[in-house]
Amino acid sequence: MDFEYVVYTSDRKVVKGKIAADTEVDAGDRLTRSGYQIISLKHFTPFISDTPTFFAPRVKQEDIIMFSRQLALLLESGVGIVQGLELLKAQTVNKKFATVLSEVITDLRTGLPVSTALSKHKDAFNTMYCKIIAVGEQTGQLESVLRNLANYIEQSSNAMKKVKQAMTYPAIVLILAVVVGIVAVTFILPPIMRMFNALGGKLPLITQILISTVNFMSEYGLYLLGGVVLLGIIIYLYVKTPQGALQKDGLLLRLPVIGRLILLNTLSRTCRSITLLFKSGLPLPDILTLTADSAGNLVVGQSLKNVEQEIIKGEGLAQTMQKNPLFLPLMVEMTRVGEETGNLDNTLSIVAESFEIEAADKMQTLLGMIEPAMTIIIGLGVGFLALSIFIPIYSSLSLVGGG
Repeated sequence: MDFEYVVYTSDRKVVKGKIAADTEVDAGDRLTRSGYQIISLKHFTPFISDTPTFFAPRVKQEDIIMFSRQLALLLESGVGIVQGLELLKAQTVNKKFATVLSEVITDLRTGLPVSTALSKHKDAFNTMYCKIIAVGEQTGQLESVLRNLANYIEQSSNAMKKVKQAMTYPAIVLILAVVVGIVAVTFILPPIMRMFNALGGKLPLITQILISTVNFMSEYGLYLLGGVVLLGIIIYLYVKTPQGALQKDGLLLRLPVIGRLILLNTLSRTCRSITLLFKSGLPLPDILTLTADSAGNLVVGQSLKNVEQEIIKGEGLAQTMQKNPLFLPLMVEMTRVGEETGNLDNTLSIVAESFEIEAADKMQTLLGMIEPAMTIIIGLGVGFLALSIFIPIYSSLSLVGGG
């Protein structure tokens, strides 16, 4: 449980924060051992328990990248780990991250290792990060490990940013098209229909289709929306189950064009994870376990765990990968070269770069397919609306002229 404290530091500064402990006595003992003089200590009860994840503050990838690089620089400059964390805490603008660093500092003052203190904050530091930090502590290469982690997170983050940026334009165009269609049907079409009916004209077929569609949506739209929302909730809850999540990830990999893009991005991240962990000196089974847990796709993760089991039995990495078609030939062959030359980290780094280049090309191809398709669809929609609106106007003018 969490306890909220107010303490004096050794230089008589007042510090507030939170500390996790089993009991209030344990929390007080840890603060005292850290050199703090306790002013107040009480059980922390949040105003709103179970804050929804969407609204809860979070630590961003950019914060972790900057933290890792700056801490590595401070350690190389001879600054102690606790002092370095205090400096980084003082300058961070993310309040959530500042709270995390405050709790980490408190844990370090009680004698906990850095990796253990960080592992208490899974929302900021994932299992792989903490495991590699532990290796860095054991080998005395914490600065180098921090830099490698920063580079790895940045490369993974940049890949996701490119995907999001590429999909932004089509999404905006689609939303604007839907908004324009709703405005036209809601505010432009009804006055024209009333005027045309007053003149006694017969509505053209295309306009009748539009009006029937609008009337249907007006009468049954809420039921239809409710059904769609209910179906969405059912699907969402199902994909949150282990079996549903596995089926969802498998389906994504089988999609045309998109499936190949997802596989390339997943394998690229996998290669970079293995490279980072291999440089850190972890044994191969542990590397595959951590990589599987952070793969981002359960099907690929399960395949990596199968590879791990085969390696434990004595088979080679490339030999085992070759049995699974998910591992592309380039990855298998370069893994074999890396095993033979003892240079696995560099060969897989090359594979990651190659997959990232191919993924970028696939993304451009996908966008090249999406944009013309959206242009055609939107053009047909606009044309349908225009004809539905302007044909009655033209017919109205003819009726007025004839009258």
